[in-house]
Amino acid sequence: MTTHYFTASSLDGYIATTDHSLDWLTSQDFAWDGPMSPTTFVDGIGAIAMGATTYEWILANDDGWAYETPAWVFTHRDLPTPDGADVRFTSSPVPDVHAEMTAAAGGNDLWIVGGGDLAGQFADAGLLDEVWIQYAPVTLGDGAPLLPRPLTLELLDTQRNRALVCTRFRVVT
Repeated sequence: MTTHYFTASSLDGYIATTDHSLDWLTSQDFAWDGPMSPTTFVDGIGAIAMGATTYEWILANDDGWAYETPAWVFTHRDLPTPDGADVRFTSSPVPDVHAEMTAAAGGNDLWIVGGGDLAGQFADAGLLDEVWIQYAPVTLGDGAPLLPRPLTLELLDTQRNRALVCTRFRVVT
């Protein structure tokens, strides 16, 4: 079982603009069934985690809840749950939630959907194994940082998916 942080980033290291927009990403030429795509990646995922901002963005911008796996949302607020979704709201420590996710994943991998600070909390606890970044050919200048902590990574793979440069790293420290 591997815990992954799979996300997209601008070249200057931001995953969203200051107003939480992803228009810079959704306008990119990208093949959903191409190399290192989320469609292929999600096949081996048994549980996901995300922060409240990511969760709210998904609810506001996607056509319904697309995840079939259990989802943990880290928050201190009351948030709505989409019909039929297995969403578990938590403010518990990351190691406790990671253990719950592992038990629920049935031997499959875990995905930290976002944001960067949440992925960093998993890394701080020694519970983040890989970082997958799909780099878009844009710079934002400011916004939500990709991973707001120092980490040492080892490059495992790179591929091109149309306009995006897709990378996969192993977390060293």
